[in-house]
Amino acid sequence: MKIRILIVDDHKTFRDGLRTLINRQTDMEVVGEAENGQMAITLARELRPDVVLMDVQMPVLDGMAAARRIHSEMPGMKIVALTALSGNSFSSGMMRAGIAGYIVKGDSLEELYKTIREAAGSDKS
Repeated sequence: MKIRILIVDDHKTFRDGLRTLINRQTDMEVVGEAENGQMAITLARELRPDVVLMDVQMPVLDGMAAARRIHSEMPGMKIVALTALSGNSFSSGMMRAGIAGYIVKGDSLEELYKTIREAAGSDKS
């Protein structure tokens, strides 16, 4: 069974690229996309993905606020934060928001795939 993923990022070109790359993985499938945190909450409710791959800085509702709401409503849903930031204060704040993991946008594709698989509880490569 494939890992079902919701991509949330305010940059369409970035979402398009992620969708293409993720869908090339035999064990992953992008089931939806959102451009802000409010849309992410709505689509998470509707689509029930295994993993929400969520940008942290977005308009309307940022990723951290959206993660807290998704986590409180759907605690079994795994959220992986996408960020340009790194550091201990950032990661501890995200973990308090219910994040299963995070990936820095400059990391490798292999790291992205590994983080998604770990969040979904499927560590196969």
